[in-house]
Amino acid sequence: MAALHQGWVIQTRVIQALIIRELTTRFGRENIGFLWVMAEPLLFAVLVGLLWRFEKGPQEHGVSIIAFVATGYLPLVMFRSTVTRAMGSFSANSSLMYHRQVKILDLILVRFLVEMIGHMMAYLFIATVLYALDEFPWPHDLGYLLLGWSYYALFTLTLATVVAPLSEMSEVLEKVMPVTTYLMVPFSGAFFMAEWLAPDVKAAVLWSPPVHAMEMMRYGVFGDAVYPHFSFAYTPAWCLPVMMVGLMLCRHVRRVMVVE
Repeated sequence: MAALHQGWVIQTRVIQALIIRELTTRFGRENIGFLWVMAEPLLFAVLVGLLWRFEKGPQEHGVSIIAFVATGYLPLVMFRSTVTRAMGSFSANSSLMYHRQVKILDLILVRFLVEMIGHMMAYLFIATVLYALDEFPWPHDLGYLLLGWSYYALFTLTLATVVAPLSEMSEVLEKVMPVTTYLMVPFSGAFFMAEWLAPDVKAAVLWSPPVHAMEMMRYGVFGDAVYPHFSFAYTPAWCLPVMMVGLMLCRHVRRVMVVE
């Protein structure tokens, strides 16, 4: 038990060191430094929200259009950023493999944690500002909101675990994946509620795991103002077997990867 605890402490310190290294490498220490991890998605969400506000008016289906866009767009950007940065993460950091304490999964986990923390900070910041402007409701149920975020994060980490090793095995995947993440937008639940769709379309999008997570988040924020459709079991039931495949692919890549 003591050895397990010591191993946990060491691995936690390794992750912390890698996060600081990742932030320093990406953002440096100039201007606002590490805060760019929050500012970048925040700027995107504000611009898209304002665009929808001028195009569609203050509300849609009884909820604030800016709040609706913000609650959907930030998790979507987190997914796209994490999956995109997972590609090539092994070869870009292969020199770290000389350190015995650094595991190959740490490289994926660090990039995922940086994106998740940055986007959650942006979500909290914009919700606070919009609440002060009377454009964002007080969350109806924080439990649903946090569980939905957890499910969306789990789906994101699962895809990153699969994409990272596949990008080392195929250069074609590295080229087509940015386009593929755009195709994911209609199946992300970011810009609609399933209830607003035609029955056939609704049935189709509910096959997508992130839609369930997004519907859960939206219910946590807007409560009875929306009519959500989600399953508590569907997203983890989809993610866990896919994660196992990703872990096996990572193990295979670690065996054949040439450390430079």
